[in-house]
Amino acid sequence: MIPGNPALTMLGPQAPKESVEQLEEELGLNKSKGEQYVIYLKQILKGDFGRSYSYNKTVVELIKERIPNTLVITLTSLLIALVLGMIVGIVSAVKQYSILDYIFMVLALIGVSMPIFWLGLMLVLVFSVNLGWLPAMGMGSMANGVWDVISHMILPCFCLSTIPMATFARITRSSMLEVVNNDAVKALRARGLREGVVIWKHALKNALPPIVTVLGLQLASAFTGAILTESIFSWPGMGTLIVSAIDNRDYALIQGVVLFTAVVFVVINLIVDIVYTIINPKVSYESGKGGN
Repeated sequence: MIPGNPALTMLGPQAPKESVEQLEEELGLNKSKGEQYVIYLKQILKGDFGRSYSYNKTVVELIKERIPNTLVITLTSLLIALVLGMIVGIVSAVKQYSILDYIFMVLALIGVSMPIFWLGLMLVLVFSVNLGWLPAMGMGSMANGVWDVISHMILPCFCLSTIPMATFARITRSSMLEVVNNDAVKALRARGLREGVVIWKHALKNALPPIVTVLGLQLASAFTGAILTESIFSWPGMGTLIVSAIDNRDYALIQGVVLFTAVVFVVINLIVDIVYTIINPKVSYESGKGGN
């Protein structure tokens, strides 16, 4: 459905019609959509995702090159979001209805509502253009020192962690509120255990299952949401790869990256379901009985 002809893009606008038609035949673009789809499925089953004509490499090679870069900012952002979000959520639950609780929840609401592309542009404008504190583009290199790499990661990681951080804060607060006032926690307090031990060791453990579920969803979302972040900060990952593929009408590369991202999303959610049953055995027990 994307306008444009890959064969014409490869040969240039001045290419003769005969050459374009010949290349279309070589690429299989002159076949019907159904035939092209069947051929593509057969290639996938063989592990062949096609070849990118814009990069002159196989799609698998390009994904292998870019996936580590995407994982760097995705996992770093998620770790920051998880740690800070859980701390904010726990403090809000313990200090329920306090000024601190209201401030944290308003900030969380703003964080959830903040469009990544707008936030990214504002970060570049303020910290790179106006203040000149941090670089706006690229990944940095260890050859220039550790700070060069870290300074290039700060803005994209902060941008990508905003929504997950706010989500973790809200979910942690809700989950902790269900736990901190139940009879088991009250019994622990009655036994004379310190409040810190009750909250961080016992209450948090019982509040983890919903957080783990959200963690999996946010990991998959952060992986796919990196497309916008990488485009804004010119980070050489999967996001910039698929954007350049769309610009160049590189169909094989577009299909390969989208398929890979979809598989990652499904696998992560499967792992989350498995981990959830380990953390909360009650789920598997009720499922075995046919319960809800």
